[in-house]
Amino acid sequence: MPKETGYDPSLGSKFVFVTGGVMSGLGKGITAASLGRLLTNAGFDVTAVKVDPYLNVDAGTMSPYQHGEVYVLKDGGEVDLDLGNYERFLESDMTSDHNVTTGKVYQEVIERERAGDYLGNTVQVIPHVTDDIKRRIREAAEGTDVCIVEIGGTVGDIEGMPYLEALRQFSHEEDDEDILFTHVTLVPYSKNGEQKTKPTQHSVKELRSIGLQPDILVGRNPDPLEDSVKEKIALFCDVPTDAVFSNPDVEDIYHVPLVLEEEGLDEHVIERFDLDDEALPREERSTEWRDLVTREREGSVDVALVGKYALEDAYMSIHESLKHAGLHERVEVNTLWVDSEKMHDEHRERLESADAVVVPGGFGSRGTKGKMEAIRYARENDVPFLGLCLGFQMAVVEYARNVLGLEDAHSSEIDEETDHPVIDLLPEQYDLEDLGGTMRLGAHETEIEPGTLAHELYEDTSCTERHRHRYEVNPEYIDDLEAEGLTFSGKAGNRMEILEHDDHPFFFGTQFHPEFRSRPGRPSPPFVGLLQAILEDSEHEVTA
Repeated sequence: MPKETGYDPSLGSKFVFVTGGVMSGLGKGITAASLGRLLTNAGFDVTAVKVDPYLNVDAGTMSPYQHGEVYVLKDGGEVDLDLGNYERFLESDMTSDHNVTTGKVYQEVIERERAGDYLGNTVQVIPHVTDDIKRRIREAAEGTDVCIVEIGGTVGDIEGMPYLEALRQFSHEEDDEDILFTHVTLVPYSKNGEQKTKPTQHSVKELRSIGLQPDILVGRNPDPLEDSVKEKIALFCDVPTDAVFSNPDVEDIYHVPLVLEEEGLDEHVIERFDLDDEALPREERSTEWRDLVTREREGSVDVALVGKYALEDAYMSIHESLKHAGLHERVEVNTLWVDSEKMHDEHRERLESADAVVVPGGFGSRGTKGKMEAIRYARENDVPFLGLCLGFQMAVVEYARNVLGLEDAHSSEIDEETDHPVIDLLPEQYDLEDLGGTMRLGAHETEIEPGTLAHELYEDTSCTERHRHRYEVNPEYIDDLEAEGLTFSGKAGNRMEILEHDDHPFFFGTQFHPEFRSRPGRPSPPFVGLLQAILEDSEHEVTA
């Protein structure tokens, strides 16, 4: 894209640093991703970096209750869910280098100190930690036109101070026209309905005390900011009025780029970076995103998501993948949360009201009984079913128990004493002492058997999808399972990757996580297949 606009990559990257104030969860990530989408539409090669100030090296060991789902990149990086938004909005694949954590930074600095790389100097936050932060950001940006860097947390958090200091140094090391500071902040309503600017003023004051002056302010409020409010923010925060933008609530996060485009954020950034001549003219920019996300829907379907985490962020990529498939099939997808621990007592009716069932991945034993109950219900009642990772494994266990008659069949991850470990570690994993060494992470190729449902969905004899699991289908039970009607249509050597059942409208499971590669304009084949199975059911009427 840069070549078409005449942009010279030798000029180096431009940097947009996005910080947040007042409270977390304001939407910095969506704001950053939306700006990236708009700049991509304008013909620029855009990448993004998420900075997470926690001491974890990566997100792999963190509970979804604290940070939402663990998103997996093609190189196996376990990262913050905001990287998923970046990939979906920018329609690009990122690497572990695009997620900077305090754990990574300090690990590198300490290892270098132990190796004597600092030549006897006292190792300190400044300059050694801040230098490593800047190095990581520059390396992630290399070869792109614009790099958008989101700083996690809020201004004033003690964990984030080294990063803000690194940005302060960055501003002195880069030319003024190559760097922009964007601050996303809350503009709440008072009881009398007035939009209040004081939280923004205090947040910017905190930022300026660190030595950073925002160039752009983005106000989060349920409604667009009033002109008088923009003028007041500009006056008290020392930015031009035309550098204050609204980011109001919208029904769908994919509409945020449309709102920010109407506000003129992309044009302001392009002008501040002096890239007017390199940007595609407005009339020549891609409208594919707008056309896609504003597409008319012709009714709705209900899909039961059976899991153990009662929060949407824990299954964000699945929610988004269902949405992408809905865009493709022109239907609205309503996701019904079914608590796998309480399903029998409280959620059975919700399960039975759904048009399809999705059982997602996860670790541990909690909720697996309810998941198997949901899988059995879908299998025996011809309800379209999609099982992902653990959902795939529990489908194998349920089939072994209720079709093969192996009543105590289970995964050895959950029941080490089971007489029938239909899900188990493979022999080559037994001798690995490091538990992390048994984990299968990142993109791996799966061979698909021709003539199967998997072949029909992927339209190919292979696919490459991302993995995050440790246990596999036990090879000792494959012949018995297939003799009773289950088909493993996707394999990677001795690993079973895809299962399906011919005598069912749609009974499909994947050991991998197809949701991590789904995009609004390129929906995941298994999710598309699930919706098509609903719509093809002659007895099903799409809700108008």
